[in-house]
Amino acid sequence: MIEIKINGDPHKIKNGLSLDILLQNLKLDPSKVAVERNLEIVPKTTYQNVMILENDRLEIVHFIGGGVS
Repeated sequence: MIEIKINGDPHKIKNGLSLDILLQNLKLDPSKVAVERNLEIVPKTTYQNVMILENDRLEIVHFIGGGVS
């Protein structure tokens, strides 16, 4: 297990997870989130190649549809 922070909260996760697997485990749709890892935006096309490491700091922002009617 490794410790990371997601949106400022500590989380323990399995070692060796890629970002796309982490998002699946969190039940998040990768097409509806933006992820910043250690102060850098992660391109969606690289989610499966980005490995989550000890002490990584992730900020995950959800896109919510809607608007003024």
